[in-house]
Parts: sequence; C-alpha cells; structure tokens
Amino acid sequence: MRKPVSSQELKRRKRFVMAVFLTCIAAAMIGGSIHVMELGSMRMDEMRAKITYDVAEVDQHVRAAGEDVLIQAEHEARMDEAQFYTPESVKGLMPAETWVALAEMVRVPAGDFSMGSNDSRANKEDRPLHHVDVPEFWLDKYPVTQAQYALFVAMEHYRPPLNWDGGKIPDGLNDHPVTLVSWYNARDYCAWAGKRLPEEIEWEKAARGVDARRWPWGDDMDVSRLNTYYQIGHTTSVMQYEHGASPYGAMDMAGNVSEWVFSELVSYPEDGALEKFSPHLDQFTGAGREDVERIVKRVMRGGSWKSDPFSTVTYRRNYSLPNMASDFYGFRCASSQKVDGVQP
Repeated sequence: MRKPVSSQELKRRKRFVMAVFLTCIAAAMIGGSIHVMELGSMRMDEMRAKITYDVAEVDQHVRAAGEDVLIQAEHEARMDEAQFYTPESVKGLMPAETWVALAEMVRVPAGDFSMGSNDSRANKEDRPLHHVDVPEFWLDKYPVTQAQYALFVAMEHYRPPLNWDGGKIPDGLNDHPVTLVSWYNARDYCAWAGKRLPEEIEWEKAARGVDARRWPWGDDMDVSRLNTYYQIGHTTSVMQYEHGASPYGAMDMAGNVSEWVFSELVSYPEDGALEKFSPHLDQFTGAGREDVERIVKRVMRGGSWKSDPFSTVTYRRNYSLPNMASDFYGFRCASSQKVDGVQP
C-alpha cells in the first residue's frame, strides 16, 4: 500500500515543478531572443551588402553625395583631355543591330493625362493631381547609352564622363546608360543629336499613359521589371527590362538611372500660383541664402538602381543643380517630330 505524501513533500514537489516550468519559459525566451537576434543580424548583413561594395571596387561606385564640388571641378578640368575614341572606332562598340535598335523613338499622341498625385504620402513637390494637355511628341525608346555618348564625345571633342578612365568606357558598359553627366551635358548631347531634353510633362505622360498608373506597367510594384534598390548594385543594359515598358513602349522609365528633363523645379499649379522649391535652405542666412535661392534646380525623373521603391513611381519628382553629376544620373532625348537616331 502506497504511503501518503506529506504536505511538506507536496510543497517541495510543487516548488520543483514550478522551477522546471519557469526554467523552460526562460529557456524559450532566451532561445527566441537569440533566434530573433540572429535573424536581425542576417537581415542587417543582407541590407549592408546591398548598400555597400567591396573596397577593391570603389572606382566603379563614384558617389556624388558630399563630393559634388570636387567631382565637378575635376570634370571641368578635363575640357582639353585627349580623346580615346574616334568616330570610326565607336562603331565597333556594339553590333549594327544594337545601334539600330537604340536609335528608335516612340510616339506619344497628343491629349490630356493625369499628372502628379493626391496621395498624402507623396512629397510636396509631387502634389496635387492635375490634368495636363500635351501635344504629340516623340521620345527615345531607351536612355542614351555609353556607346552613343562616346560617338558624341568623339565627333564633338567633348569631355568624357568622369568614370571613363583614360577617356574609355569601363568594360562591359557599352549598352548601359551613360552616367556622371550633368544637365548641361545632357542638353548638349540632345542638341547635337537634333533633339532636345524632354519637358517634365512629356516624360511623365510617356511613362504613365492616360490611366494615372503608378508604374509604367501598372499599379503594382514588380521588382522583375526594373533595376532599383541595390538589387543589382549598378546600372544594367537598357535592353534588359523589356517587360517593364511604358504604355507607349519606352523602356527603363522606372529604374536604372534617374533622367534629366529640361524643366525647372517649380510647384504644380494650385489656385493659379506657382512656387519655386528651395529645399534645404535653413542652413543659409542673409546674402548667402539669397545667392542659393537664385540657383535654378532642374527636375530628374524615374528611379535609379539606388532608389527606394517609392521613388520609382511615375509621378515622383527628383531634382538637382544642373552642374551636378552622379553615377545614377542619366537622360534620354525628345523631339516634336520623329528624328533619325545618330549612328556611326
């Protein structure tokens, strides 16, 4: 016959069970915390890998932030640099069929479209949504590539972009969009090609169509249709994302490079008033502030390989000083009528 358990023994057993229970809870909490920390560490490593690069590759990642003045001083000093390319040598940079394809322009018919956004999360300069009537125009199907710009450099004895070591396009980038070009460089190229930089209203209509879509292909973000947010870490061929075309067939209007347009940055019409945007002026006072306020900022459109996804929407307006250049600034040309593209 089993001997009855004393009250003292029951208390001891309860304390033991409670201790085991609390130990299990503590172990689970500690284990869970370690797991969360490990996941966080892995996520941080992943994010760090996307926004950084190997020191050995630093020459491929020229950054404008904090270096604009020095970069542009170096750029200006290269006015008389010896040319690497001749018009004849540029021809061999790409197959003949690629030159033909890159010369294409797409037609954007005349008509009204919805520009901007009423989304409360949109930046001030992106609001409000309003309707604009745009005459017919033509737009380059692709951003201007390194090889196309090389023809301009060779024929006009124009200074090459800063990342052309010795005046030569970096290996493998011939059909990538040209970068490290200022608004003035882009304007000069388009004039040489018998075209012009697109107006901001033209660029947005070509990217957006008439149904106020958020991205060139529709209202849903699709990372397979564009090069953005460091998913690759550099520019890509302008022909890589053919399934990311706009309603009129223009390519790369959401990612790869942010594109200069002709327009000055002013507010959209609201109650008939226009306002020049002068961001980041709080640090300037007196005469210094007045000097800065007179500087004209030029609009840039389309996200880049560095942009966050929200910066790739069709109505997003970026901007920069016209003499600035960066490794994610590019452009394409427009015309009021179809123009034969330049070829070597």
